[in-house]
Amino acid sequence: MKTIVFSTKKYDKYYLDEANRDYNHDIKYVEARLTEETVKLASGFDIACIFVNDVANEEVIKGLKECGIKVIALRCAGFNNVDLHAAEKYEVCVVRVPAYSPYAVAEHAIALIMVLDRKIHRAHNRVREGNFSLQGLAGFDVHGKTAGIIGTGRIGEITAKILKCGFGCDVAAFDVKENPALVEIGVRYLPIDELLGKCDIVSLHCPLTPETYHLINADSILKMKPGVMLINTSRGGLIDAAAVIEGLKSGQIGYLGLDVYEEEENLFFEDLSGEVIHDDIFARLQTLPNVIITGHQAYFTNEALQNIAQTTIENITHIETRGCCKNALICDRVTRKAKQ
Repeated sequence: MKTIVFSTKKYDKYYLDEANRDYNHDIKYVEARLTEETVKLASGFDIACIFVNDVANEEVIKGLKECGIKVIALRCAGFNNVDLHAAEKYEVCVVRVPAYSPYAVAEHAIALIMVLDRKIHRAHNRVREGNFSLQGLAGFDVHGKTAGIIGTGRIGEITAKILKCGFGCDVAAFDVKENPALVEIGVRYLPIDELLGKCDIVSLHCPLTPETYHLINADSILKMKPGVMLINTSRGGLIDAAAVIEGLKSGQIGYLGLDVYEEEENLFFEDLSGEVIHDDIFARLQTLPNVIITGHQAYFTNEALQNIAQTTIENITHIETRGCCKNALICDRVTRKAKQ
């Protein structure tokens, strides 16, 4: 089976080639993002390997099917960019990388907390300019503060443990299902409204679903503790960015750390330093001194990239040899004929 990899960066090719060394799968790399306009690039291939900002709506999946694609192989855990109903309708298998390095994302969330709190970004710029004044750089002790974790899967669990066991925070959590490992160390599960009202720091670690879309909105912001620090390293659509800007302007939100953004597909992973950013909401966020934005790099460690590549190649191998794999979201009868 032949694989085309969309949205390829140099590091993607390097790690996938390393993982493929013992398998010798037929792989072609393209820099283009998968969209309605680029779907024809998949002609003659069996597997389309895509990333977080590639488009896999019904129109694209229909186009992939017409090109001969039997499998969509996500090299990420989230799959909100894939229309699973369409995949099932057109008999296209969808597989993903359910876990890579949860420590990478959790540690990045902590990094955002510390940079915002101690104003490291502002201090760094001052020192580079020879300005050693401390005026306006006072932070707060994270120790003893109440931190809220929304979503307590593996990443949320690690973030909670760092905050509780490492920093000495009182940690509260919200999820549809309690994590026994967190309950055991004294993390309290609370209704979301109660959590928002009690926490000095709120960190989002839940998937993007219809139920969690714009979980942070004008109403939920009003329920937050004034001056709250809000961190999102999960999915951009969890936050209504326009409402967050109003919260920042009013002071209801005191700090904002983002590694994801709802409209990031036309921004992140590209060098736009010589271009004008046309997204007015994003541009407004960039002007605020109490906002830190990173370009979807929380996952970006050597360990995570290696794990992602290894699991992606294993998924492709299992599809070829077994017709399906344990990491399948949609695995239709078509893939059982993969060798034919």
